Amino acid sequence: MASLTFRPAGPLGQVARGGLAGIAGAVISAGAQFLLVVVVTRTFTAYQAGTFFTATALALMVAGVAKLDAGNGLIYFIARAKTSNYHGISGYIRVALVPAVLLATACGAALYPRLGLPAAALPVMVSADLLLAATRGFGAMRPTVLLDGVALPTLQLLLVAAAAVAVRPQWLPLAWALPYLPVALLAAIQLRERLPRTPYLPGTGRDLWRYTAPRSVAGAIQAVFQRLDIVVVALLGGPVQAAVYTAATRFKVVGQLANQGLAQAVQPRLVRALADGELGRARELYQAATIWLVLLTWPVWLGYAALAPWLLRLFGPGYGAAVPVALVLAGTMMMATACGMVDVVLTAAGHTTASLLNLVVAIACTVALDVALIPAHGAFGAVLGWAGGMIAKNLLPLWQLHHRYGLHPFGRHSLPALRFRSWTTA
Repeated sequence: MASLTFRPAGPLGQVARGGLAGIAGAVISAGAQFLLVVVVTRTFTAYQAGTFFTATALALMVAGVAKLDAGNGLIYFIARAKTSNYHGISGYIRVALVPAVLLATACGAALYPRLGLPAAALPVMVSADLLLAATRGFGAMRPTVLLDGVALPTLQLLLVAAAAVAVRPQWLPLAWALPYLPVALLAAIQLRERLPRTPYLPGTGRDLWRYTAPRSVAGAIQAVFQRLDIVVVALLGGPVQAAVYTAATRFKVVGQLANQGLAQAVQPRLVRALADGELGRARELYQAATIWLVLLTWPVWLGYAALAPWLLRLFGPGYGAAVPVALVLAGTMMMATACGMVDVVLTAAGHTTASLLNLVVAIACTVALDVALIPAHGAFGAVLGWAGGMIAKNLLPLWQLHHRYGLHPFGRHSLPALRFRSWTTA
């Protein structure tokens, strides 16, 4: 195995630079989102903050469903079309955009009486996401980093801060939704600069949706799982408990960032190793990624658990009562990271149906526990429901990998991985 280096040129260097750029954008986005929550909770009442957080969480969840995972389909077909000079690729973009935007428009119209402007923004949100995904298909990470990672959350933070200075809670939905419009327009311009004019090819829609349809179901369920907890706690516990829960669980993005960065580097190599029957190589990659994920995140979670009584005060008076929520969050995330990128390994092995069923079980566990616990325990009951779902989401694929391949997150490859040896072949 070769030393871990960043080469100035070549495919490996491009992957490294793209991955680092993506993580940098995600870090900026997470920081802006955290500050946005602080501004809202310290300026407005818990009821107003909870109402706002619930509306935005529901809008993001519906947008995740309405996208139909067409972005991944576009990346797949655009990347493959490079060998034919992107012949007919404009047709793929049209057949991906139209159904997703129409579905988002229908959902927005249905939800507008309840959500207002966040619902009206759904078609623009979906368009922006798919257009940026298409630019990534052409090999460009910069539009996604600058527009989705930097511009969008920064504009949202600035506009929400303006609403806070004016003490106008009714401005919050507009402040959150409006930045999606310039992002979508700039994404369209970026894509237009890269998109060659080519004829529409017969069978384009059939090909794209044949590939994307099975993934759409999994993408929709994943979108629901990511945001369901906030919506359920608002429905069962009220907006005040939703505000407390949102504030206390905002640190979840830390673990997601580390996992995202490692997954970008390891996932394609896991696919190749398992496709070639190189089980030893897959085991080495899995264990190396897991030990680094633990080293990167466990100090953060231990620190959050220890400092939670002080950190939660950043959100304002009354949020310090959410310390038990923070402790459950930290312990659950430590368990999840100790399992490693277990679902990534399972899907890399081709078991996408098993991954989908695991996610369904996780959502069922979350909803069942939420219904049982939130009415009596509020935000604490919600985090227990989320924890139950996370345990199912990680332990089920962990058992499946052990049963089918004998793979474990820790083993003889864990300690050697700490010597900065590469996870890629030369």
